[in-house]
Amino acid sequence: MPGAGDVPPLPDELRAMLAAVARIGRPRLVGGGVRDWLLGLRPKDFDLEVAGTDFEDLHRALAPFGATDIVGRSFGVIKVRGPAGAEYDFSLPRRESKTGAGHRGFAIRPDPALGDAEAAARRDFTVNAIALDPFTGEVIDPFGGRQDLAAGVLRHTGPAFADDPLRVLRAFQLAGRFGFRLAPETAAVCRAMAGAYPELPVERVWAEWDKWAVKSARPSLGLQALEESGWLGHFPEVDALRGTPQEPDWHPEGDVLTHTAHCLDALVALPGWIGAPADRRRLLTFAVLAHDFGKPGTTQRAERRGALRWMSPGHEAAGGPLADAFLRRIGAPLDLDAPVRALVVHHLAHHHGSEGEFSDAQVRRLARRLAPATIGDLALVMAADALGRPPLPSAEILALIARLQARAADLEVQAAAPRPIIQGRHLIALGRVPGPAFGPILAAAFEAQLDGAFGDEAGGLAWLRAHGG
Repeated sequence: MPGAGDVPPLPDELRAMLAAVARIGRPRLVGGGVRDWLLGLRPKDFDLEVAGTDFEDLHRALAPFGATDIVGRSFGVIKVRGPAGAEYDFSLPRRESKTGAGHRGFAIRPDPALGDAEAAARRDFTVNAIALDPFTGEVIDPFGGRQDLAAGVLRHTGPAFADDPLRVLRAFQLAGRFGFRLAPETAAVCRAMAGAYPELPVERVWAEWDKWAVKSARPSLGLQALEESGWLGHFPEVDALRGTPQEPDWHPEGDVLTHTAHCLDALVALPGWIGAPADRRRLLTFAVLAHDFGKPGTTQRAERRGALRWMSPGHEAAGGPLADAFLRRIGAPLDLDAPVRALVVHHLAHHHGSEGEFSDAQVRRLARRLAPATIGDLALVMAADALGRPPLPSAEILALIARLQARAADLEVQAAAPRPIIQGRHLIALGRVPGPAFGPILAAAFEAQLDGAFGDEAGGLAWLRAHGG
């Protein structure tokens, strides 16, 4: 952690704003930016809280530095956009009182006279209730947040935590992102709040799941926080994984939820996930989370290799609709459904080759069935699955996945599905009149292309002529 008197590196424009604000009030850096800096991370956002002044004076002090947005006036919040386009949130300390159900059922009243400890008391967790004097580097930590940061513990700041059910889902995503574990007393408070889940707007539920999916360093700890808080039951597709048995010879790590947790942690350590843009990380995380959703409904005791074993025949196909149901439940964007479903349904495709080899037609058709996901995406999901069975070795399966990827790369279908070479315009050029008959001809041509009958336009036209096109 930074030493006494240190301050995070602040943009010059923000330093100038702080100097102006200090003439009328007492500015503090607060919230996640302080937490991240104390964890040794570079803060991406800076939130400022200014006591000892009122809204009008604060607005006048900030107006010379850029465009100001005062839509948060009733909450005492001013957004300032600096010359370089960066945005900074300045707010007055405020009091909150519960007035109704849910995340939005609060009356908020700015109170510039609040002291540091009183202002911090409304924050959710001790690790988020640390403030910093931007001039002296003094750390203001009335609730022991630095100690909890060092211990990796998420502890609620006070009784007001129970007023907002969204804070439980914040605990879930913060646990996954930073490797935190719930303090026992916080887990108990969360369990007592479980009945308030239906009060949450689905868009807020999605926002927390999205942060977990895109930013987690230890996603398994997010699932653990959900389980310890008693909130896993609100997501039945995930909850059903707990207690679903697996054959110990193939899955010595335990039940399906334990396996899934290992897979998720393995995924976020893969270079292909670490270096991916947010939209791809999101897709991959949810695909790995959902890849065995079909097991609870298909797992049975059956004979194989002369012994009774736990088996889950058809769980890949069964998982597709369950992945859809889960994504709808948490309010995910609709365009996530199809690629997640495709990756779930085909996550065992690397076992469908003949003695570990894949024909060109197999690979092309797999790329087509996966779209809009890709074989490159699938390879990462399959690798995470292979790595999620400790202490079993994974080298053999990873080599199989690599062979599938190499074949896809040779066929230029690793990053995109094959596109039909023969189009309606080719039929018109051969003298055919547009009409309903075009569909079956074009479909047959594409099937022939996938089988390798031709690979370019000239070959496609020759195939058409030979087949009555």
